[in-house]
Amino acid sequence: MGTRFKYFSLILIATLYAALSLSQTSIPYLSKLHAGQHAPIYTGYAAAIERSTFTPDLGWRLQYDKDSQGICFLTEQSGIMSWGIKAGNQWEDRVGTMYKKPVITMSYPDMVLFYYYPKKNIRVEVSMVVHSSVATFWQFKISNESDHDISISFAPYMCKKKGDKFKKIELNSGAGEIYFEHSEVPDSWTVGHQVPYSDLLQNLFCITGSHTLAIKSNRINLAKEIFSEAESISDSAKLVGFRKDFSLMPYHSDSFRIFRVMKSVTENRSSAERLVDSLSRVKILSYQKANEKLFSRTPSSPFKDSESSALYWSACNMMRQVFYPPEGNLKHNYYVFSREPHWGWGHGGQVFHESISMLAYAYIDPVSAMNSQRVFADRQHSGGYINYRTGAYLDEVIEEKGQLTSSAPWYSWLNWEVYKITLDKSFLRQMYQSSKKFYNYYTSHRDTDQDGLCEWGGEAVLESVRDSRVAVWDQVGYPSEFESLDLNCMLVMEAKSLENMAKVLGLKNEAQFWSKDYRKRSKLINKTFWDSEDHFYYNVNKKDHSFTYKKRNDLKRKEIIGFLPLWAGIADRKQAKYLVKHLTDTASFWRPYGVPSLAANDPYYNPRGYWNGPVWIQWDYLIERGLLDYGYKGVAKEMVQRVKKNMIEVLKSGHELWEFYDPDSIWGGYHRTYIWAGIINRMMMDIK
Repeated sequence: MGTRFKYFSLILIATLYAALSLSQTSIPYLSKLHAGQHAPIYTGYAAAIERSTFTPDLGWRLQYDKDSQGICFLTEQSGIMSWGIKAGNQWEDRVGTMYKKPVITMSYPDMVLFYYYPKKNIRVEVSMVVHSSVATFWQFKISNESDHDISISFAPYMCKKKGDKFKKIELNSGAGEIYFEHSEVPDSWTVGHQVPYSDLLQNLFCITGSHTLAIKSNRINLAKEIFSEAESISDSAKLVGFRKDFSLMPYHSDSFRIFRVMKSVTENRSSAERLVDSLSRVKILSYQKANEKLFSRTPSSPFKDSESSALYWSACNMMRQVFYPPEGNLKHNYYVFSREPHWGWGHGGQVFHESISMLAYAYIDPVSAMNSQRVFADRQHSGGYINYRTGAYLDEVIEEKGQLTSSAPWYSWLNWEVYKITLDKSFLRQMYQSSKKFYNYYTSHRDTDQDGLCEWGGEAVLESVRDSRVAVWDQVGYPSEFESLDLNCMLVMEAKSLENMAKVLGLKNEAQFWSKDYRKRSKLINKTFWDSEDHFYYNVNKKDHSFTYKKRNDLKRKEIIGFLPLWAGIADRKQAKYLVKHLTDTASFWRPYGVPSLAANDPYYNPRGYWNGPVWIQWDYLIERGLLDYGYKGVAKEMVQRVKKNMIEVLKSGHELWEFYDPDSIWGGYHRTYIWAGIINRMMMDIK
């Protein structure tokens, strides 16, 4: 009997151990971080889609890696939130002097948790949640891990940058409340396009608990003594904050919550106070669980090393973060391609080429990805035209010389690729009809000489995507003067995608029509754009299909578009071999950190220019797809490794994802929080 009892006890213990191990290993990656100062983690935060609004909208960036500065949450125009802690005689508000520097333990699109030790035996745990576009809260847990009492001063504050001041400040120390106003100046693009903005906002900044001193000051340097002598200022200040003094017994802790709530200056204050009251009781675990559920269907990182995984999940966070719910003119959710900081060009709405990121994002939230494509269909004109940019409050129709400007035609291809991930037939049926209308509109308005090949039209530089510092545009001629290699490759992929869609929908005759269409265009591309001397593809003069416009062979500039026939499946095997040889030439395209938009041995090359040198992640993705289709998996894998390396190193140094990257050194620019950088996830997935 005893042996039998021991046998079952061992089984029970083994079962419990297995269950415990399973529960530990199933903890989502982003819930079990140990990310120090230089971990490749994205640290931007904004409200979840269901609690977001276009304006006002407050997002934050966590800065925790600069030794000479304190830990802080930054905004572009809405102030900086930071704090100091004193245990003993000295304030600790600089990362470099801390006993243990900050370590992030959890990071999701709308929340972050981290801890640090300002001094030995004093542990500070910080949880920040962007509850909504207008409300953020921080929870601080300060613990005494020593065997004696410790007196502590805690001083959270908001301050402005660049000499701006908070205005109309009202202090209520007893309630731990500060009311103030701040202004946000919209850029000229926002004003010129009549996009809504909030330029004057009322704020409630408050802290839980009693015995709190509320302060306003014009002092920003807090190194000597935080808030020791608040300046007497009647109506404005550079800084507002609180100071809370208390004592902790051995092995005890105390917790506080701090709130920042924004409202229109015309709104009643009671709504902000009610929101703070409700957020005082909400459990942080509820936000964590919602995020874990959101990412539960997302495939795990295809690379198992910690740095690649950190990049992968950082990209997931960033892509999710730029989504808004249906509002304004839209009945479906949509994205902007840069949420914080706000800059008009990146905040106005969706564009086809930014939507390439949906080929990675659809694995996170397939419904939101499909809905963002439906946004284009919903706003489509009756004749098939889709405007350049589509947002909740903007349909950007740009007319130039009698033509309406669209975006580069990646529309049918994106709809087909999203369908391949979601397998949603109703989405496919809707988007097939919309895609067909757009293709017919586009091809009928972009072949002005009726030779079967199309040119960029409307505001052609903008429509071509490559909208600044393009070697041919800047040094040879305007895009509409040339038969366009990249445009016609895109149209081949549009027709191929329409064929695939028609096949799935059982439209045999239409599928055959699309097949004839892209086969004819593919033959014309090889006949017209392929140079048998250089073994490369170039744009040609629209008038005579030569490589000469002003000077002999001045169109023979080796740009990244020369590789698009690989992506579109146009090149034959021999041509593909030549293209791969060009691609892997270290003097031109095979650079240390990816394939640049212009060959490095071109005199116009600038690795930190714009379309004359940097690595644009989404275009390298197109090259990768072509390499894989032609059987060059090793080359594709090496290219992705190079791109990935730069993105990881830039994440380590600044915790940002950028618009483009330097192909020759570790650097990212010029605009951060850029949605299409998320396509790196798909690049990694496709070569696993």
